[in-house]
Amino acid sequence: MIKRAIVPRLKKIAREYGVVSVTGPRQSGKTTLVRDIFPRHRYVNLEFLADLETIKEDPAGFIDSIENGVIIDEIQRFPDLLSYIQVSIDSKYKAGKFIITGSQNLLLSEKISQSLAGRVGILKLLPLTIDELKEAGLLQPTYLETILTGFYPGIYDKKRTANIYYSNYLNTYVERDVRNIKNIGDLSAFNRFLQLLAGRVGQLVNLSELGGLIGVNYKTIDSWLSVLEASYVIFKLEPYYKNFGKRIIKSSKVYFTDVGLAAYLLRLDSVNELRNHFSLGGLFENMIILDIYKRKLNSLSTSKFYYFRDSKGVEIDLLIDKGGELLPIEIKASATFNGTYMENIKYFNELSGNNSGYLIYTGRENNSIRNFKILNYKDTKSIKL
Repeated sequence: MIKRAIVPRLKKIAREYGVVSVTGPRQSGKTTLVRDIFPRHRYVNLEFLADLETIKEDPAGFIDSIENGVIIDEIQRFPDLLSYIQVSIDSKYKAGKFIITGSQNLLLSEKISQSLAGRVGILKLLPLTIDELKEAGLLQPTYLETILTGFYPGIYDKKRTANIYYSNYLNTYVERDVRNIKNIGDLSAFNRFLQLLAGRVGQLVNLSELGGLIGVNYKTIDSWLSVLEASYVIFKLEPYYKNFGKRIIKSSKVYFTDVGLAAYLLRLDSVNELRNHFSLGGLFENMIILDIYKRKLNSLSTSKFYYFRDSKGVEIDLLIDKGGELLPIEIKASATFNGTYMENIKYFNELSGNNSGYLIYTGRENNSIRNFKILNYKDTKSIKL
């Protein structure tokens, strides 16, 4: 099993809360993780109809039968169970007694806020990080191969072919979960939407344009984006709004939680295809932003992530707000450093009063120029969140 960076935080939260929630996309490793960390806990999976029906018949009896601890997988299948967990925790508290997992974000979060506020420690587990793969000796030799392979543990643990894995993943999990959250009649239109979205990673989302290309209205596109976000298929990066005396762009950007799925949707089968593809820069940006975001989640950092773009088109790919400090990061799918890559950071720093920044690229050499640091994409761990 690949060692996960989130383990110390998971153990700490389990010592401090009666309920621990671990959410994240399908196949991100949630079940493997919690069963490894809590081997003595009873395990039930609400995806199994027999388990689900038995618990629905007598939820209070099920909760009362738990003595040492229980892992309840895919709890979004029966969120009303959270109310019974609340009663149990309030009457007989035991740290780490209930470990709950889910692959739907918004539905579960609403129930948690209603039933378990102040009683639950919340974690999100996304697919593997670059560092986790490095430490396991499984990272692909080049960034191109890494993008094509993606970061789902099942690809590495079972040595599966990425394209076959993502085909099954799309059919088995994405389509089914989408239908569970929202009744989408025309699944072919939805799949076309996914493909168009994959070609726009790192770009501003234009709902009307996407709707026109597919033949649906912008409200439908907006609802589909919400479904994908709720099931952890996509990640939205919001703009930084602070007024620096400039007109600021206020549309979101969309990235895929796993860049390998985006590459699959674009029908990219080889390194040569990817190297010459129009989406290479966006896919590399997707990989890096999500990798840094995973590190944020794994460390329980409170930093907030944004991008910056003004009406002149000056853009910062990733802006990390550390609460009193803004950290601008530029991301380039280039092996050669070019001084012009730092121009946008310099421009932003003049507006904001900052004096530092990072460039992440595919070149081998790490370097520093004044207060700016230049990092190879495998070495972003040095960025403090």
